[in-house]
Amino acid sequence: MKFNLQKIEAFRDEIRYLTLKELYNLGFGHYGGSLSIIETLAVLYGEVMKVDPKNPSWQERDYFILSKGHGGPGLYATLALKGYFPEEVLYTLNQNGTTLPSHPDRNLTPGIDMTTGSLGQGISAAVGVALSHKLSEMDNYTYCIVGDGELNEGQCWEALQFAAHHKLNNLFVFVDDNKKQLDGLTKDIIDPFDFVEKFKAFGFYTLKADGKSIEQIYASIMKGKLQSDKPIAIILDTVKGQGVKYLEEKADNHHIRPNQADEEAILGAITELGNKLGRVVNS
Repeated sequence: MKFNLQKIEAFRDEIRYLTLKELYNLGFGHYGGSLSIIETLAVLYGEVMKVDPKNPSWQERDYFILSKGHGGPGLYATLALKGYFPEEVLYTLNQNGTTLPSHPDRNLTPGIDMTTGSLGQGISAAVGVALSHKLSEMDNYTYCIVGDGELNEGQCWEALQFAAHHKLNNLFVFVDDNKKQLDGLTKDIIDPFDFVEKFKAFGFYTLKADGKSIEQIYASIMKGKLQSDKPIAIILDTVKGQGVKYLEEKADNHHIRPNQADEEAILGAITELGNKLGRVVNS
């Protein structure tokens, strides 16, 4: 598989630009956890996953499940750029009658493989999907992103142990280790200790990658695909609000109702990215 770094970097910038725009248009939302997964989304949808936007229910596709459903705006921007629906639909986010609810819904949005949002449940669904494909002797992969705070849920670890027991080497679990959750720092709420050691103990082939590095994320996926008898975990070292310095440094950046300073900084980031991409920015 040929890897085009420049293409994926441009795709990453487009996703970040549209994610910021849709949230800014809405007036509030989950900025922090949407931005921290954008590099991973860019690698998966831009280079790795086998999908067909013209046929979202294609049985031979790779599946993607966003267990941390509050990151939906980032996923929606990605799907729009891939052609699942027009970009204009992004600006109906979380509004009455929208096909883009706050958290992904497979019954409403083309390209969503599983309804998520209740933390801890998405990973269980991903394991079930991967097992069904393994039993059907299909060669597609299931990719799932979970949050570091989400892994407080015991259900996640039940699912992970089940996946390892069944040797689901067609399952990739990405941990968005952005060090924060709704109520503060993960280490202060429930210390996760060492995710790499924990996933290894639960039977996963486990790698750690810089979640800001497209090259490291891609290399980790390719290395994981060489496994024959274990599911794969990639622990992503990320930052909440990733890619926008002002939001990275903002203390409460999980869900933001912007004040004037926030709005100015967000609009500035949108303008900067828009100029870089050659897009016309309408404030």
